[in-house]
Amino acid sequence: MSTPATTTTTTSTTVKGIAAPVAAAAAAAATATAERPAPLASRIRSISFVIVAMSRLRRESSRQSVITVELIQFIIQYRAKETQEKKKRRLADEDDELSEVQPDAVPPEVREWLASTFTRQMATSRIRSDEKPRFRSVAHAIRAGIFVDRIYRRVSSSTLMQFPPDVVKLLKNLDDWTFDVFALTEAASGQVIKYVAYDLLNRYGAMHKFKISPGVLETFLNRVEEGYCRFRNPYHNNLHAVDVMHTMHYCLCNTGLMNWLTDLEIFASLLAALLHDFEHTGTTNNFHVMSGSETALLYNDRAVLENHHVSASFRLMREEDANILSHLSRDEYKELRTLIIDMVLATDMTFHFQQLKIMRSLLTLQEPTIDKSKALSLVLHCCDISHPAKHWDVHHRWTMLLLEEFFRQGDLEKELGLPFSPLCDRKSTLVAESQIGFIDFIVDPSMTIMSDMLEHILTPLAPAIKVKPAPLPEENIDNDADDAKKATCSMTRKSLTPGSKFCINKPWLTCLSENKKIWKEQAIKDAEARALAAAAEAAAEAEAQAEGGAKPAGEEAGAEEPKEATAAESAAAN
Repeated sequence: MSTPATTTTTTSTTVKGIAAPVAAAAAAAATATAERPAPLASRIRSISFVIVAMSRLRRESSRQSVITVELIQFIIQYRAKETQEKKKRRLADEDDELSEVQPDAVPPEVREWLASTFTRQMATSRIRSDEKPRFRSVAHAIRAGIFVDRIYRRVSSSTLMQFPPDVVKLLKNLDDWTFDVFALTEAASGQVIKYVAYDLLNRYGAMHKFKISPGVLETFLNRVEEGYCRFRNPYHNNLHAVDVMHTMHYCLCNTGLMNWLTDLEIFASLLAALLHDFEHTGTTNNFHVMSGSETALLYNDRAVLENHHVSASFRLMREEDANILSHLSRDEYKELRTLIIDMVLATDMTFHFQQLKIMRSLLTLQEPTIDKSKALSLVLHCCDISHPAKHWDVHHRWTMLLLEEFFRQGDLEKELGLPFSPLCDRKSTLVAESQIGFIDFIVDPSMTIMSDMLEHILTPLAPAIKVKPAPLPEENIDNDADDAKKATCSMTRKSLTPGSKFCINKPWLTCLSENKKIWKEQAIKDAEARALAAAAEAAAEAEAQAEGGAKPAGEEAGAEEPKEATAAESAAAN
């Protein structure tokens, strides 16, 4: 027979006396929820779950069940974690609509091009008229420190490839934001990949760390160059590969991003930038799908070109005389291959808005956790579309080359009886307007979100280190100490006052602003020229009608004038 005292001693563990531990658990859960960086909705759901759990516990009180405080806390924590996972899945599953483009903000042709290129929607999809452009502030402060604390090893001069003197002079500018690859191609006799990629992989110590033979690397780079030149594309060629690889180098070195990465991840980032358009056909994914090409059939119309770039690249690296990955361990190879695949597939432009939306949402969290694969994929995507953020001379030349590639596709579409893809019709494309829309809705927001991401990643790493590219003599390139100023990543330390912020250098902001201004001026001139041409054409038509106006009138009026016309035609025929 139990006594009241016995019942009292079991109050802390049995449901009959569950009120006190439930209250304690609820208080602990409230504290944990307040500290957790979950949004308000998640906190409310967690508290609601506690209330439901308490109600169920009261109903079970008559059964004398034993439920401990630890069990209640476990249930609460599990529920909060589940809510966070659901939110992440929801963000990943959201549709990537071109909601930023207002119908009256850009011409219809440009809007159609943006929609068909940077979303998975059809080019004819309608945009709601009540949607407005949404931008993150371009003036958002970037607190990422500029810091690099690695000193790279160099292979002995006797084993390195020899660089022509003119190439050496131009490579001194490789650490600048705008690198003129067009000037380099003349000095390098068109072999820009051979020299730039070899130089960068040597600077970052990849040749030494991953035991890459100089001869194997040179063979590999020559094959890559041949693959990029196979289809003789005006834009997607070896020059574009070098431009993107250079921009990736700038993001790794001049922002300090490399300090967040392992040597293998740096190597993978440089390779992904180099190979991201390997064996590009000069036509778009949509053209492959519409024409039913073998490549589209092979990859089931999904990221057709991007899948081919990765597949062809790794097939090349399986060849014995071009296998630069032969000394990687099984785990290293698997990690590098996975990262390169993720990065290159993310350059499919139809994933653009989804990619930015996910990163923007992550950055709004109080303590975001950013996956390296997603971060590097965004960086490569920004590098791929960065030419409007370079100096005008370089950007304008890239634009003309890209449009020529579009026009060639349009000529092929006309020949095959396919409808023109946006911006592929030589006669109707609005060049200036398309570039303004590209800068406003694609490049500028992308660079802003990338900068915000770098701020979050880099701020905690080194609060008192600032980096500037410093010259590193390369004996194999130039023995003259005055001329041997080929820059590499090194560091200078500078003490900062407590609480001060780090800012990465953002030269793209000035370039975007200046280029957009020039394109706006050009758009006005083009509009005036089109108006004059239309007026002249209308005047010519009016004059033609005035000269031949009697003939149509006579034909409608009676039979005598048509007889005169027929007689005149007979005389002319004779």
